[in-house]
Amino acid sequence: MLPDGGVSDFYLQAFLAFAGISGGLLVSGGVFTILISVGLTPRFAGKTHTGRYIFLYEEMVVFGTLLGNFLSVFGYAPVFFQKLNGLFAGRADWLREGLTSGLLAVFGLFAGIFVGCLALAIAEMLDSIPIFARRVSFRHGLGIAVLSVALGKLAGSLYYFFGGFR
Repeated sequence: MLPDGGVSDFYLQAFLAFAGISGGLLVSGGVFTILISVGLTPRFAGKTHTGRYIFLYEEMVVFGTLLGNFLSVFGYAPVFFQKLNGLFAGRADWLREGLTSGLLAVFGLFAGIFVGCLALAIAEMLDSIPIFARRVSFRHGLGIAVLSVALGKLAGSLYYFFGGFR
């Protein structure tokens, strides 16, 4: 028996840890699958004529995804900005605000570029859905399947934003 709650609390916490890690692996696997299936990294390397750096590009995509996950789970970003505020304590506020605004603008620029390129790549990939449906003989109900996925995403988003999962 454990000192602060008993065996049942231990199993509950172990289950929650297992579920969280499993969900994280599933989401990160989905992100990497989408990035690989739309061919975003090779397309960037082809457009910029820097194919010799393809492994570096792929490593940076993995690093960026992992860093984003760690920051969202462990919340180190507020700690960074608190330390940044402490660094400029007693100095001009405009310098501190300018530096944090500049960092935010750089992040917003790169995030916008990434999301825009990903949206265009996914839109190109959507052209392949009818071809896939013909190949696997999935003729009836494709519209219902796509609508069901969209409605499920909508319901999950509304549940999240109006009080659930907090």
